Amino acid sequence: MTDRSHLVRHLTEFSGRKILCVGDSMLDLFVRGDVTRVSPEAPIPVMHVTHEDFMPGGAGNVAHNLAALGASAHLISITGDDGAAETLEGCLDFENLTVALIADPDRPTTIKTRYSAAGQQLLRADWEETDAVSDEIEDALIAAIEESIDDAEAIILSDYGKGVCTKRVIGAIISRAGDREVIVDPADRNYGHYRGATIITPNRIELENAFGDALVEDEEIETAAKSLIMKCGVGSILVTRGGDGMTLVENKRTTHIPALQVREIFDVSGAGDTVVATFALARAAGANSREAAEIANAAASIVVTKEGTAIIDEDDLAASLHGADLIDSGTKIHAEGAALDQIAAWREKGLKIGFTNGCFDLLHPGHISLLGQARAACDRLVVGLNSDASVGRLKGAGRPIQSEAARAVVIASIEAVDLVVIFEDDTPLSLIKTIRPDVLVKGKDYSEDQIVGGDEVKSYGGSIVLADLVDGHSTSGTIRRMAG
Repeated sequence: MTDRSHLVRHLTEFSGRKILCVGDSMLDLFVRGDVTRVSPEAPIPVMHVTHEDFMPGGAGNVAHNLAALGASAHLISITGDDGAAETLEGCLDFENLTVALIADPDRPTTIKTRYSAAGQQLLRADWEETDAVSDEIEDALIAAIEESIDDAEAIILSDYGKGVCTKRVIGAIISRAGDREVIVDPADRNYGHYRGATIITPNRIELENAFGDALVEDEEIETAAKSLIMKCGVGSILVTRGGDGMTLVENKRTTHIPALQVREIFDVSGAGDTVVATFALARAAGANSREAAEIANAAASIVVTKEGTAIIDEDDLAASLHGADLIDSGTKIHAEGAALDQIAAWREKGLKIGFTNGCFDLLHPGHISLLGQARAACDRLVVGLNSDASVGRLKGAGRPIQSEAARAVVIASIEAVDLVVIFEDDTPLSLIKTIRPDVLVKGKDYSEDQIVGGDEVKSYGGSIVLADLVDGHSTSGTIRRMAG
């Protein structure tokens, strides 16, 4: 398994990134039920409807994904002047997401209705208008863009071919973007309309339509993308290829990214929205294009296992990048936000929270003893694990021996451990202040006044436990013996 744990550091920069999303929003309606008979009127199944769910689709789903990952997202789109518009607006009522929905009385709100039974989609029905918006609506869109673009760190253009992304609207975004990246999820097969965009993210079929020929092999994908980059004046192309992963074609480099293995593909609805949202957010957070594509690839591997136009959060993404979704112990490995939710749930039950930390590079009997003693002093034990970058700064060149993903998996597999949180700082002080453990545990090679976070824990009535040491065992000593 390829180690992608080094990418997790970018997730810590997702929060608050300001992303502007412009494009075609729609209302996704999922009608579910049971099929037990064939209609006597025609050879078609009769579905007994049991429930229905509304979700934001298109650009609305992109914006929802951004907000769920912690970004400060702003959506500009159009709707009809109808009841579906009110429903869509209600579906977009999320923390971190603001919307500017412009009502067009001359068109309906786009609705895509999917009928499914036993996990199988039976029919999709679309209510939509695909003609370009009027000059008046176009002016209103451009005015909204001009009002919001200066606050954005990156811009997503989500083009579903429903009339929002006209040449004037696209031109207004790209001409006013300045140094900001413009990431386009394209619908128009003439990519020249996106000239000046930083990157476009077609799926394989969309790339075939733009190039005019069937594309299957890596070399064919690369050749087509390079040709379109030169012809259409876009910076680079990220091709999503389903089970074949992704291909990132830049000016002087091509990177083929294999798809991550998933247990079961349940629903691909909205996977492209998740990719473009995650890629744009990762770039705004400081990842380079290859890193952002790897992160987006991991995000896509999660969302296809969920039902409907689903979203993911930072914890889902961190677990996938750590490979934790492939092992049972992964349920113990959490990003800080999800860890706090779990700890709060434990506290509601009156459970005492313990905390210890370390690099845990090569596990030895001393570590097992420490963790056992720590668990005996509390009801639930949280382990703070130094990230790879943190270990490198503390221990020097050549460390860690094992990646943070491998170390987290090993620690999580120990029965005494209830939760593992990886932290980037050199010390766990910030994490301790956030968690506020009832018990702080370290080995007896420390005195109480040397323990990071000790004063903070004692200030609110918590206690310090100094665990007995096991003689003759240390990671550094083990490494020296291995080196001869």
